[in-house]
Amino acid sequence: MASPEHVLTPRTGRVKAARRLATRRFREKERAFLAEGPQAVREALAAGGERPGLVHDVYATAAVTARYPDLVEAGGARWHVVDDEVVDAISETVSPQGVVAVCGYLDVALDAALAREPRLVAVCADVRDPGNAGTVIRCADAAGADAVVLLGDSVDPYNPKAVRASVGSLFHLDVVVERDTAGAVAALQRAGLRVLAADGDADVDLPEAERTGLLDGPTAWLFGNEAWGLAAATRALADTVVAVPIYGRAESLNLATAAAVCLYASARVAHDRRA
Repeated sequence: MASPEHVLTPRTGRVKAARRLATRRFREKERAFLAEGPQAVREALAAGGERPGLVHDVYATAAVTARYPDLVEAGGARWHVVDDEVVDAISETVSPQGVVAVCGYLDVALDAALAREPRLVAVCADVRDPGNAGTVIRCADAAGADAVVLLGDSVDPYNPKAVRASVGSLFHLDVVVERDTAGAVAALQRAGLRVLAADGDADVDLPEAERTGLLDGPTAWLFGNEAWGLAAATRALADTVVAVPIYGRAESLNLATAAAVCLYASARVAHDRRA
């Protein structure tokens, strides 16, 4: 139940602690992160139905609780109705959306994700931009993927920009963080997934991969860094390298767009097979 708590100010300890979750060091120390905006908070609360205690606190303005009563009715968290300045203090965005939740880490290990026998997985190696990471998570969710794996020196998926870019999809599928790139790719292959590396210097292009059956069966798509793509050593781990064809004059596609194209190609094959 939400109730007015105007005694909370930007200088209140609870509020300052929430604000510190914008930094990775404090997120890792507290094992908690921020989910901002009505959609992200809605999905966090829904996920909390299966994971009690996932959402610790929700800070929202009176205007937000009036406009989105379903959020308050969802329960599963301590609600604090606060002034705009409190939400502004917690949020790092220029135009806060009036509601932010403090959530516990989701903590999915690679072995646990693979035990669920995923059919489609997005794998990002050394992805540094949080917006790209969050958008890949969102694209993977939309394409029906079962998991996203962030390898090597990839950005923290709980970075506020990554969480915002995922627009709630972070709570819909397994998101795994694994430093050991070679070990993780080997684990995916042992689990029966064909690892396809998306790279311009490829064995086949995407239409040919689809025609020849490379997209049939469980698949893990491997994507590289935004600036330099896949490292040669990482690329060599894949079963096959696949290029997304460029029909126009663009030099390349950005990471999130290439991921969407590849993941949807696999999704289309899977759905056509079931039809």
